[in-house]
Amino acid sequence: MKKSLFLYLFIIAVLMNIFTYKYFTSKEAAQDKPETVQDNKKINDSITKLADQLYDANYFSLESNDRAMNYLNQNDINVFAEKVKQALLAYNDDKAGNKYTDQVTMGEQKFIITKVKLLNHRWIIASYSNGKLWGEVMLKYFIEDDQTVSFEIMNSYLYPEQLN
Repeated sequence: MKKSLFLYLFIIAVLMNIFTYKYFTSKEAAQDKPETVQDNKKINDSITKLADQLYDANYFSLESNDRAMNYLNQNDINVFAEKVKQALLAYNDDKAGNKYTDQVTMGEQKFIITKVKLLNHRWIIASYSNGKLWGEVMLKYFIEDDQTVSFEIMNSYLYPEQLN
């Protein structure tokens, strides 16, 4: 009788452990589900916010300006933009530096254009540096009849040297 009593108690204890385990795992899964829905909502909100920021950042770019692209009447705007950028960067090879930075050589280093962005069918903004000083320049560009590119400086700014 003692053996059968221990056997029944053992079976009851095992069943209680199984039911307790099942209860807590299903409770944990139920708690995780709303968090997942909230996390997905946060992720979707973040993606929407980033997409809006990207749209705003690209508002002034040749690739997203339909009127400028229609004015240029180019089949492949990326090829055109690269041609204009390369024409401007070609002036970096000059011994005195790029003349479209609107800066004279200071010390040993010449000023060269490092980054170029076409804003529309007429304007470019570019960043330039000599390794110590940095600046930005706004340029007009023109496509001549012989398909060469000419530039004109609108304005430029050289940031003051920061002392650490």
